[in-house]
Amino acid sequence: MNTASIRQQLHNYLEVADDKKVKAIYTMMEEEIKEANIEYSDELKADLDGRYAAYKDGKEKLVPAAESKRRINKLLKQGKAK
Repeated sequence: MNTASIRQQLHNYLEVADDKKVKAIYTMMEEEIKEANIEYSDELKADLDGRYAAYKDGKEKLVPAAESKRRINKLLKQGKAK
């Protein structure tokens, strides 16, 4: 099983796991989680805030998840063809 599949399965499991198991997993990984805490730059935060404001004002539209997946798969197929 590749890493992407493992990540997806873990993500799916954590969504439905009972609280006790989630806490146990967190306890095992707590230090690594804290060390990997990502700080976003002010530039990225400003960009995201601008995009969100444009969406809220109706100036930008979101792409549905299914459409995003279709576009990504198309790009991946094009990349493999090269």
